[in-house]
Amino acid sequence: MQFELTKDFIAYLKSLIEVQDVEKILECFSDAHPADIADILEQLTNEEANYVFLQFQPAMEANILVELEDEQLDRLLAVIPAEIIATDLIEKMDSDDATDILQMLPERIKTEVLAKMSDKEQASDIADLLDYDENTAGGLMATELVRVNKNWNVQKCILEIRKQSDEVENLMNVYVVDDEDVLVGILPIARLVLAGESAVVGDIFDETALSVPTSMPSEEVANLMDKYGLFVVPVVDSLNRLKGRITIDDVVDVIREEAEKDYQMQAGLTQDVDDSDTMIRQTMARLPWLFIGLLGGILSSRVIGIFEGDIAKNASLTLFLPLLAAMGGNVGVQSSSIMVQSIAGGTLKLTSIWTKILRELLGGLLIGAICSVVLSLYNLLAGNDLQLTFVVSFSLLSIIVFASLFGTFVPLILERCKIDPAIATGPFVTTTNDIVCCLLYFSIARCLLM
Repeated sequence: MQFELTKDFIAYLKSLIEVQDVEKILECFSDAHPADIADILEQLTNEEANYVFLQFQPAMEANILVELEDEQLDRLLAVIPAEIIATDLIEKMDSDDATDILQMLPERIKTEVLAKMSDKEQASDIADLLDYDENTAGGLMATELVRVNKNWNVQKCILEIRKQSDEVENLMNVYVVDDEDVLVGILPIARLVLAGESAVVGDIFDETALSVPTSMPSEEVANLMDKYGLFVVPVVDSLNRLKGRITIDDVVDVIREEAEKDYQMQAGLTQDVDDSDTMIRQTMARLPWLFIGLLGGILSSRVIGIFEGDIAKNASLTLFLPLLAAMGGNVGVQSSSIMVQSIAGGTLKLTSIWTKILRELLGGLLIGAICSVVLSLYNLLAGNDLQLTFVVSFSLLSIIVFASLFGTFVPLILERCKIDPAIATGPFVTTTNDIVCCLLYFSIARCLLM
């Protein structure tokens, strides 16, 4: 039976674990990719996942660990001795993956693992990487790469590549440094192969290589690699000395994590959660913004209470309140989403902030005018009171214009305060718009109807 993520497969695997049939368990995963195995382990209990994981060969265990979600990774590392983590797992990983794993461990265990590694040079490289912030290029990079001196000839370069290439995956470029280990350019493998053996690297390498500093935020690294279509980028320190490289697979992880974080913020989740998390964790992630929404609802009810007398005189006003609140919330989220996208993509710097605000004001006026005309036509066809029709339509126009401007201002203010502007696209904008919607609507009604 081969791997397939179905309920029947999970049930079959659990039955094999129960009788500890190791041979058939391994047979189930004979053609499975480490990422697929990680998905299966996520569906098992802690004890079952630990048992299955420990049946694999160390090289496969190392590949599986890299694919696991943080919570499951924590559980597995908690039951594996430090010596096994060091010799059977960490030493078989690229330095960037090994660093990610070690960052999950308590400080005492982390130190013990590094001390038990037999490859002291690799241990030293990983220890250096642990000093970098994990959300920077330094924390993202791997130290495995091929570097050559610009004064070498091609023949010596090829010998060096053969010596270093066993540790380097996806070898596309050779990095060229001077005698001080300062990065001076790159040498594409194709150009190296085509050059004569006596040619000097300094005469054939590319001096226009793009690099990033170790301190650059990982999100900026991802944006830069996406912009220039890079599969790999070298990382340098403040003196431009070559320290490592970042590959596209590391950047994809950053992009995915940022997208998940922004999506959860937009949904009003304060923590990184998924459907496999405990009910308590999911509840704690959801409650904070729901409390804000609850507070917003209470404030909205208080605003409505202020106009209770006006509503009593014209009860038809309440019929359009859900429509106006929904339109205000939707427009506000749209405006804030556009602004957040502009901030994230760096295009905000290309135009004046006031130009952006003016565009959004004009856009809000146009959208509001169109929606107000449609609503007016509906009210007239439905035979509603002409004065009420005007009040509702004018209120809709006012609410849409306000929501457009508010949804634009909030991300800008959050960005200025060094707060992730993605928060603005969530319940915050919607809740605020609901309160203002009630206030605008009934204020206009009081002025025009009473």
